[in-house]
Amino acid sequence: MNSFDLKYGVNPHQENARIYTKDNDKLPFKILNGNPGYINFMDALNSWQLVKELKIALDIPAAASFKHVSPAGAAVGIPLSDELKKAYFVEEIELSPLATAYVRARGADRMSSFGDWAALSDIVDEATAKVLKQEVSDGVIAPGYTPEALAILKSKKKGRYNIIEIDAEYEASDIEIRDIFGIAFEQERNKVITDQSYLKDIVTENKELSEEIKRDLVIAMITLKYTQSNSVCYVLDGQIIGCGAGQQSRIHCTRMAGDKADIWHLRQHPAVLNLEFREGIGRPERDNAIDLYLRDDVTEQELEIWKKSFTKVPQRISAKEKVEWLLNLKHVSLGSDAYIPFRDNIDRAHQSGVKYVVQPGGSIRDELVVEACNEYGMVMVFSDLRLFYH
Repeated sequence: MNSFDLKYGVNPHQENARIYTKDNDKLPFKILNGNPGYINFMDALNSWQLVKELKIALDIPAAASFKHVSPAGAAVGIPLSDELKKAYFVEEIELSPLATAYVRARGADRMSSFGDWAALSDIVDEATAKVLKQEVSDGVIAPGYTPEALAILKSKKKGRYNIIEIDAEYEASDIEIRDIFGIAFEQERNKVITDQSYLKDIVTENKELSEEIKRDLVIAMITLKYTQSNSVCYVLDGQIIGCGAGQQSRIHCTRMAGDKADIWHLRQHPAVLNLEFREGIGRPERDNAIDLYLRDDVTEQELEIWKKSFTKVPQRISAKEKVEWLLNLKHVSLGSDAYIPFRDNIDRAHQSGVKYVVQPGGSIRDELVVEACNEYGMVMVFSDLRLFYH
C-alpha cells in the first residue's frame, strides 16, 4: 500500500484527503486497528521520530504524548517515586520501563494530554497497554505489539482505538517537500541526532554536569526538535515537566513552560495527593478538579462544579504554601530551540528551579544572559545548534 484515503483533512469540510509516498514505495506502517485521520497521522509520524531519536541517543525506552503536532510530554523509562505514582494515578499498576516512560510523558501535563497520540520506542507490552487502556487517548504508534497488548488496545474505545505499527528501520529521504498556497518548499531534512556531543561548550563559571543532567539536556534538545517553534521546555529526572510551544516571544515560551512545571510540582503537594474524590470520578475529571484546586482565578460557577468532585470540600493551598512548596523544585534543566535574547528568560527559569540550560547561543546579548546565569550559579551550554520546527 503506497496510498491511504483519509476520512477528511485537518477539518471535516476538507473532504478530499489522503496520504501517500511520493516515490510510490510502500507506506512504512500498518494500520492494525481504527481509522486514523489527517491530524492523527501528523502526530503519529512526528512523535515516532521523537521517541526513536531518544532511544538512539540514550538507549532507554522512550515515550511521547502528542497533541496537535507538538509534545505535551516526553520521557524515558526511569522508575517513579511513590509520590509520582500517586500523582499519575498508577499506584496499583505494575509498570515496565516502557510503561513508565509513557506514564511520565503523559504526566508532564495531564490536562493537555487528554485525547493525545501516544508514541512508544519499543514493542508495546501488556503493562504499557494497560496504562493506555485507562487513559483518554486517540491512538498509538510503535514498532510492534505483543499479542496480549494488541488484544487490550483493540478493546479500547469500543474497538475503534487507532493502532499503527511503524517499520522501525524506515528512513525518510534526505530531501523533504511541503506545499504552502500552491508553492513547493524543499529543504534537507533535519537529520541531526542531538546527543551529548552538543554539550561541550560550557560558557558559565559553573561547569558541573552530571551524567543525569546530560541525559536531561539531551531530552530537552530532542523534544524541542519536534515542538512547534518558538519553544522552550523544562526537564527533570528523565521527563519533560513543562513545554511552551508555538509562541512568538521567547519569554512567553519560558513563562508558559515554567507555569506548567510549577503545576506539575504542585500536583505532588501532600494536600493534592490526599484529595478525597467521590466514587466514580474518572481520571480526566480528577485532572480538571486538581487544575481548579490549584488555580487562583476560579470563578464562583467553576467552584460550585469543582466542589462536586469530592466527598468533602478540601481546604485550598494558600499562596504562601505554594511558594514554599515550589522552593523544593530544584536541579531542573531548560532547553531553548533558538538563542535566548534577554536575561528575563533566565530570571523566570530560576523561579522554577532551573539550574542547567542548553541553548544555541548567538545573540548579541549572550554576555548578559551568561552573566545572569552566573548570578544564579547556573550551568549554561551553548550547543551551536538551532532547532526551529515549523
